[in-house]
Amino acid sequence: METTTKTADVGNRMIQPSRLDGYPLIVGPFTHVAAERDRLSALRWQHLEARQVGASIGAEISGVDLTVPLAAEVIAEIRQALHEYKVIFFRDQTMAPEQHIAFAKRFGELEIHPFIPSNTAQPELVRFEKSAEVAGFENSWHHDVTWRPQPSMGAVLHGISIPALGGDTLFSDMYAAYESLDDETKELIENLDAVHDYTQAFGRFVPEEQRAQMRVQHPAVTHPVVCTHAATGRRHLYVNRVFVSHIDGMDADESRALIDRLCRQADAPEHQCRFQWEPDSIAFWDNRAVQHYAASDYWPAIRVMERASIIGPRPAR
Repeated sequence: METTTKTADVGNRMIQPSRLDGYPLIVGPFTHVAAERDRLSALRWQHLEARQVGASIGAEISGVDLTVPLAAEVIAEIRQALHEYKVIFFRDQTMAPEQHIAFAKRFGELEIHPFIPSNTAQPELVRFEKSAEVAGFENSWHHDVTWRPQPSMGAVLHGISIPALGGDTLFSDMYAAYESLDDETKELIENLDAVHDYTQAFGRFVPEEQRAQMRVQHPAVTHPVVCTHAATGRRHLYVNRVFVSHIDGMDADESRALIDRLCRQADAPEHQCRFQWEPDSIAFWDNRAVQHYAASDYWPAIRVMERASIIGPRPAR
């Protein structure tokens, strides 16, 4: 096995993760998540309770009712929990659409998605209604709407109709994904920009006669490959296969290889947590700090979800 340069001093011995011969796969302890795991384990809250569910990502929150107007100090603590855990989960929140919107609006202005059908009574709620006739295609790691100049800061997803088995959502920590890169790769990507384009995923759904108009309204945008989180100041990867067309300034083959290599950082279970849905569960994720993946293993069962997304600032280095 080829050893990497990443080491951690544990007592009197050195722990050295290794790469499988001939493959870019690390085996051995993910030492870079240890400090974050321990930091999160030590957090205490005044207005809620949190149960950590992943080494560096995810917590199930209890002790708050999202269907009623919450005091400013409770909202502030939920916001802080979101920043710390990157994604937070709630159970047994029997939430009407107007309550869903009211809660999400406490964190910022809501976006209206131009390509995914909404709850007709509430245009801010994107409705994902899957069945034998409408299958789920969200099973690829991605941040939402990165093709916008100001992509989502976060998203609040409500489980309405849940399959008896399957349909989980997985989340991957993009801070840890960046931290696990070797120094040479970090240097390579430090000042690179990625081009994000809605046509990568949604272009085929736009009627031909509307494509020119939609292109004017939603031109391709560039964002840094490595961003600094506006709230936490931490560095994270910000590329995904779904919406990124290429790395600015690279030829097509080189660009695709680098995008794929960086996106594979999300694949490590050590960077992930997994949420098993129940009716009236809520997932609230930081769309910058995590990527998500909706497991499409429930067809032809029905899965209905509604999402409110909060507009964020433009990503920056």
